[in-house]
Amino acid sequence: MRRAIVTLIAAFVVVAYASIARAQAGAAGNNTLYNKLSASVGTGGPPPVRDMSGVWTAQSLSARDSDPVPQMTPLAMERFNENRSEAKFGIVASNDPWKTCDPFGIPRGLVEETRGISFGQMLGKILVLHQYQKIWRDIWMDGRELPKNVDARGGPPSRWYGYSVGHWEGDYTLVIDTVGADDRTWLDGAGHPHSVDAHVQERYTRVDHNHMDYSITIDDPKMYAKPFVLGRNKYLLVPTQETEEQFCIPSEMLSYVQTIAVPSDTSEEKK
Repeated sequence: MRRAIVTLIAAFVVVAYASIARAQAGAAGNNTLYNKLSASVGTGGPPPVRDMSGVWTAQSLSARDSDPVPQMTPLAMERFNENRSEAKFGIVASNDPWKTCDPFGIPRGLVEETRGISFGQMLGKILVLHQYQKIWRDIWMDGRELPKNVDARGGPPSRWYGYSVGHWEGDYTLVIDTVGADDRTWLDGAGHPHSVDAHVQERYTRVDHNHMDYSITIDDPKMYAKPFVLGRNKYLLVPTQETEEQFCIPSEMLSYVQTIAVPSDTSEEKK
């Protein structure tokens, strides 16, 4: 009887957690909008010159491409061992920032939450709007330099989404460089760390009117032996220009952990 009850609880946990995961982060599973568009959308004609404006969608984390994570420095290995991923330790024992709805930040948010992104262009800067958590970033296009002394005396403080500047490479590639991202964020769900000095570079290339290629590169000598590509993806322009509402809600996550995850974890230990 106990085994049957535990099995029933486990099944309930799987269903409940899958539902919360889809509602909270949207990272699990395939992006049905992307699948629908990719099967029907054409080129739409040539790409406009130096213009990424609009709402775009891409596949989720499971569909992205990346380089293997290079050799970590001793400091990175120490930090990595402190980060307890949900996949390895379970939701209860994990210290994944997502567990408490803390910001994914840079660069993790750039590879794990790609279901919806928008660009708005204005004088002197481009706004990048991330559908998940309704985050926006200022990408300065006025030629200013990135700060070189983040978290040092006289320098600016690190921020969840860092400091970003951008430039055009030719007429169809937008390059965004970011430094100063808060080192409490992870590179990915596995818990790979980064320093505040990490240089994050995003490259968006508009292939035609309706398609855009994307890659993100990490250069962080304090943590890794060499630069590497954290993710590659392909975006499609959303014809309706509509966005979803995706939020990680702390009260809902706390309720799930306390009422479902913790009792299930205790039951598993007592089997």
